[in-house]
Amino acid sequence: MPTFETHTDANQHYQSGFANDFATEALPGALPIGRNSPQRAAYGLYAEQLSGTAFTAPRAHNRRSWLYRIRPGAVHKPFTRVPADALRAKLVGNFADVPPTPPNQLRWDPLPMPAAPTDFIDGWVTMAGNGAAESMSGCAIHLYAANRSMQDRFFYNSDGELLIVPQQGRLAISTELGKLDVEPYEIAVIPRGVRFSVALPDGDARGYICENFGALLQLPDLGPIGSNGLANPRDFLTPQAAYEDREGKFELVTKMNGVLWRADIGHSPLDVVAWHGNYAPYKYDLRHFNTIGSISFDHPDPSIFLVLQSPSDTPGVDTIDFVIFPPRWLAAEDTFRPPWFHRNVASEFMGLVHGVYDAKAEGFVPGGASLHNCMSGHGPDAGTFEKASASDTSKPAKVDATMAFMFETRTLIKPTQFALETAQLQANYYECWQGLTKHFNPEQR
Repeated sequence: MPTFETHTDANQHYQSGFANDFATEALPGALPIGRNSPQRAAYGLYAEQLSGTAFTAPRAHNRRSWLYRIRPGAVHKPFTRVPADALRAKLVGNFADVPPTPPNQLRWDPLPMPAAPTDFIDGWVTMAGNGAAESMSGCAIHLYAANRSMQDRFFYNSDGELLIVPQQGRLAISTELGKLDVEPYEIAVIPRGVRFSVALPDGDARGYICENFGALLQLPDLGPIGSNGLANPRDFLTPQAAYEDREGKFELVTKMNGVLWRADIGHSPLDVVAWHGNYAPYKYDLRHFNTIGSISFDHPDPSIFLVLQSPSDTPGVDTIDFVIFPPRWLAAEDTFRPPWFHRNVASEFMGLVHGVYDAKAEGFVPGGASLHNCMSGHGPDAGTFEKASASDTSKPAKVDATMAFMFETRTLIKPTQFALETAQLQANYYECWQGLTKHFNPEQR
């Protein structure tokens, strides 16, 4: 398992905390004092508010930032639809029209790296999801594979916030509100509407994206755990202000209801000189997650690995849970220690960043994915079951050199036509359970 050291530029400074009310300026005095919209902003800047929630949302849930920028966000030519070629046709924003969802357990090999030059945006394919972007309910789950930095091209998502999980290759994400350097074992969250561009320092990059159409991601309450544990707020990092003052021929791309649109723009839209507020991109190092587990017997529910959640209108039930399975000690005595067999009312889309998932010894590889939908039976494969059933549980054991995660939702996760037809779909996934033999003996307890 890698250490906490990263490849992040030592000169790149961040602000610490989750959804704090930040204030940052790249030029002294660029932020107005005691007001948001002065008659004349310093340096000839324009004041612009970026709202991620309704104006009337309760203060504890209200998310917005004030930006002080060289030009307002409205300065660009009209948008026209990007032609829906074979690649872009694989994006989905409304899951009412996808094929019927099979009840089978599904698993995929990693996406291959593209043969042609492909940037971060063109490298998306939608694997599954639910709800619809237009109703701001549900999510879309994408994979990305890219081999070229975005060149004079910028993007913002009208449909939802983006939770990005790199699996291979670093991402240098330049946003309106500053820069994020993100590597595997870290995640980045880009709020709805924030403009950004992605460079690839390592040439190739691959990973996962959960696009959240609904309520903004937040940290879960800890309840009886207390005031510390799981993902701690201080480990979330938001960038300091950094701006570009560039003119030329650029392209601004957005995704609205699953469709890509483009507009010509004569300047870099990453021209925010100062900003303040609590609606901003952030990153988090998954290696900082403080795992909680049993030190007596039995196996707690996987909700103890919850990093971020998107709440629903039902108390205690989320529209999206982002859960990780990091290195950890297993100490439960006389207990089957891997994840147990289960059928769940929720639906689970899993990915693997590194190593081996402790419930699947073979077939589930980094960059791959699996989907176990509502009431689909799943659990450890036959080899894992036999090994864990015979292991010595009188001593602690370390699950090491691994990082798996799960996007879990309360509603059905519908695979797209691409996901059901791609060559990466493993037709023999079901075989991993066929070796589970009968042990029943009514004469022996």
